[in-house]
Amino acid sequence: MSPILVAEGLHKRFGAVTAAADINLAFDDRTVVSLIGANGAGKTTFLNMVTGYVRPDRGQIKFDGRPLVGLAPRAITRFGISRSFQVPQLFPSLSLRENLLVAEGIAGAAKEADAMLDRFGLGPYADRPAGLLPEGIRKLLDVAMALVGRPKLLLLDEPTSGVAADEKFGIMDLVMGAASQVVVLFVEHDMDIVARYATRVIAFYDGRVIADAPPDEALRAAEVRRYVIGDEVRHAPA
Repeated sequence: MSPILVAEGLHKRFGAVTAAADINLAFDDRTVVSLIGANGAGKTTFLNMVTGYVRPDRGQIKFDGRPLVGLAPRAITRFGISRSFQVPQLFPSLSLRENLLVAEGIAGAAKEADAMLDRFGLGPYADRPAGLLPEGIRKLLDVAMALVGRPKLLLLDEPTSGVAADEKFGIMDLVMGAASQVVVLFVEHDMDIVARYATRVIAFYDGRVIADAPPDEALRAAEVRRYVIGDEVRHAPA
């Protein structure tokens, strides 16, 4: 089976900063991949290039065989790629249900806002303004908005950042349960989350990929220990 997403020879610089240096990656169907690395390593730039928010200086990106470079983010969304953001991109004065209805309109999806609210356990908050709710609820809403269009590929930028430590696994359980039928790429700094949920880990450093392997192998790689997580590698219990 051909990979659903292929990136070939991606290069991107922002002034003197190299955000991508000859990135070559392919992603198969039904996988959960975590992108790790220090701030500025190139993780979010990779997501932004895939979703059309940043155009690579050179290189190609193909999704289901279609070239993506040069397309607008909305066109890429309609091909079946959705994303959430490190800071949830919501309409704070609108209710949770209204935010989902807006996302459905952008994605050209059938009306299923209430079903999505139930899937994420957000029903009790459906009529409350999004801007008045806790960060964990806003994170879940952001992911729910990305999923209403039934994408084939879901990109998550730090889905547990800003979330209380005692809530992060519960939130990820909900997210992964709702996204079980799609390919998931998620940027994450919490190695407990990475170890528990990823089936593959790609580590970035200085715009380069320094590891691409199953979690146990990637998190023990010498360069990953040095540049990403330090000497101690901790694993959350299964």
